[in-house]
Amino acid sequence: MDIFLIVLGSLLILAGIIGCILPFIPGPPLVYLSLICLQLTSKSPFGEDFLVLWALLTIAVILADYYIPVWGTKKFGGSKGGTWGATIGLIAGMFLFPPIGMIAGPFIGAYIGELLNGSNSDQAFRSAIGSFIGFIAGTVMKIVISLMMTYYFIQALI
Repeated sequence: MDIFLIVLGSLLILAGIIGCILPFIPGPPLVYLSLICLQLTSKSPFGEDFLVLWALLTIAVILADYYIPVWGTKKFGGSKGGTWGATIGLIAGMFLFPPIGMIAGPFIGAYIGELLNGSNSDQAFRSAIGSFIGFIAGTVMKIVISLMMTYYFIQALI
């Protein structure tokens, strides 16, 4: 059973790291589940405080990931049109032009969303920059926390 849980945990890590970039896969929660899988082995390498701390950090990253791109768009003067445009652009770019579309999609989507919302070209561009910065910041944050949990998973196996 231990081998099954270790393999499952490893697969969850791989899916989670991919999920840090793809918006429809919950990256950090999957990596957190890998820690739970390892905890369920006969070794039980983690303490309760450790697991609670990482659960709280995972929840915080999930919440921040939704908030940061919106904050970036608004901080740079964007509106709901820019936020919706960035979201639609991310999804469309991911499927139509991967992997470049995942980076350019939110930017282009925010720009078009702002233009459709009545903003001038300069304002739309500033909003698009904010959305892009927010998207990158959220992605980096998810990758960092997921890699930290991966480190603890591997460390517990050694």
